[in-house]
Amino acid sequence: MSSSVQLFRDQNYHELKGQCIQQRRLFEDPEFPASDDSLFYQSAPPRKVEWKRPKDLCEDPRLFVNGISSHDLHQGTLGNCWFVAACSCLALRKTLWQQVIPDFNEQEWDPKTPEKYAGIFRFRFWCFGQWTEVVVDDLLPTMDGNLIYCHSNVKNEFWSALLEKAYAKLAGSYEALDGGSAADAIVDFTGAVAESIDLVQGKYGEIISEQMKLFEDLLKVHKRGGLISCYITASSGSTNEVETEMGLVIGHAYAVTAIRKLRLGERLIFSFKAEKLFMIRLRNPWGKREWSGAWSDTSEEWKKVSSSEQKSLGLTLENDGEFWMTFEDWCKNFTDVDICRIVNTSYFSIHKTWEKKMMHGAWVKNSEPLLNRSGGCFDNKETFLQNPQYVFDVKKTEDKVLVSLQQEDRRKYKKEGKGDSIPIGFEIFKVEDNRRYRLHKLTVQERVATSLYINTRTVFLKRILKQGRYVLIPTTYHPGIITKFILRLFTDVPSKLRELKADKPKMTCWSLLCGYPRRVTQIKICSAEGLQKQDRSGGADPYVLIKCENQNVRSSVQHDATSAVFDTQVIFYRKNIDSPIIVQVWNSNILCDQFLGQAVLAASPSDPREEQTLQLRGRGSREAAEVPGHITVKVFSSDDLVEL
Repeated sequence: MSSSVQLFRDQNYHELKGQCIQQRRLFEDPEFPASDDSLFYQSAPPRKVEWKRPKDLCEDPRLFVNGISSHDLHQGTLGNCWFVAACSCLALRKTLWQQVIPDFNEQEWDPKTPEKYAGIFRFRFWCFGQWTEVVVDDLLPTMDGNLIYCHSNVKNEFWSALLEKAYAKLAGSYEALDGGSAADAIVDFTGAVAESIDLVQGKYGEIISEQMKLFEDLLKVHKRGGLISCYITASSGSTNEVETEMGLVIGHAYAVTAIRKLRLGERLIFSFKAEKLFMIRLRNPWGKREWSGAWSDTSEEWKKVSSSEQKSLGLTLENDGEFWMTFEDWCKNFTDVDICRIVNTSYFSIHKTWEKKMMHGAWVKNSEPLLNRSGGCFDNKETFLQNPQYVFDVKKTEDKVLVSLQQEDRRKYKKEGKGDSIPIGFEIFKVEDNRRYRLHKLTVQERVATSLYINTRTVFLKRILKQGRYVLIPTTYHPGIITKFILRLFTDVPSKLRELKADKPKMTCWSLLCGYPRRVTQIKICSAEGLQKQDRSGGADPYVLIKCENQNVRSSVQHDATSAVFDTQVIFYRKNIDSPIIVQVWNSNILCDQFLGQAVLAASPSDPREEQTLQLRGRGSREAAEVPGHITVKVFSSDDLVEL
């Protein structure tokens, strides 16, 4: 965890607790008072809610009774099964819940020293890239002496009710937690990277190969400490909280508590005759009502499994809300899964580690096009590039890249009627290898990835990208919308992610002495054909060197080819517009590279902008002798430095 923790509303737990103990009083939180304002932002309570402290609700209150478990939790009258599902997931991972409930032993009731109890608790949430500590008092909303929201199945255990109160304080009210996403809560508990998968759209119930890939992916996420939840979206015409004929509840978040491969059958001396089953275990936040199909608690199938195997799976035959099903049945019955990856960035790990970069940004409106940063999605051709732009490099031949774009949490705006997430997404373009300034026009750049555009808090994308430089453009779907975001990028080797802020080279005192660029030129080397054979097998290992004034950009080597596809892009800001650009083709060799030919380009704004094929020539002027081979290029030049 980051060592710097910010204090929500500047409330310091230790100071407040010290004052209460000194004054011999129990803490009452002025920032989240025990009143209807903390409960609701628009509804009124059906009956009077009484705020009571745990000591008024039971004999021997505790934060935890017999440790923490996913069975501790029960949903109350609030529609926040998603929060309870997230807590069920959290309870499975000690290292994670100890981040959320810091120094839990120090916070626990101590019957031996009641004078040290001050009715104050603290919890930590990962808010928008920063761990934030939230302080609450222990006054909890009740009716008829019972907690009305999240509570434990043990009457004197209060960790879940207090955690929910801290989360409601962060959101502005308890009602602001009505209807949300388990993935968002898990991200707030852990700083995980959330990905949502539509099981219906991806045809996971039908295509077995996709099903197996997803199973292996979820198994890996679960083994590495990730948290998974799932739900069934209500189809138009059906309503939430209705049970299917197989006992599953529609519109209701379930926590995934285990994923296993189960062997059935006899182990013989020389062979293993066994059927392998892919199984998943879920928990209903209500703590009752379970799946009634194959492999449900009382089904015949369990008779095929030895009692020792049943024990190792933790099979219980009570109606406790936890149940197993086959992965195939799960894919067919659920519509959506939220995967929260705990991305490993530790250098001291046996598992794959990732390089992480995080940027804070904002979509900001400005009537001046060069200053506007709220241009909307790719469909808004005129304004799309008027968005924040981030550049990063892929250093390896290929690298798997994870991108997470998260918008500001809007629950706190529910009181003003603006609590819904905005549709967001992003585009990734492969750009010139030496680009250092903002994109103003898409010409030679290649659009390599587009995320979903969706009104969820987080949008996630996994892609394998080739070596090169990329620009990532996060956008709102509609132009002119203002909000903040954080962008996280994970790669295998450092990506040097940074924002492109300048539109063109800066004018400095040196510019007066050394000159300032007068022209911008973009070149894309598409391919080279018919090159001179360089080795006995009749091939060559060509690469391209592009020279402009005192700058050189070199492509990667294409092995064993006399015809090669380069797909190399460069951009130059040119001071001396009479000095041509030279594109040379070389053969890579262990001892000494051989020159294969070159093309000389004037690259003036009046030159054709479509693809052109040029004959290779020897060194010297444009009129030098022809040599075997030609190259195909695209050239764009402009005397307006912010055109390209």
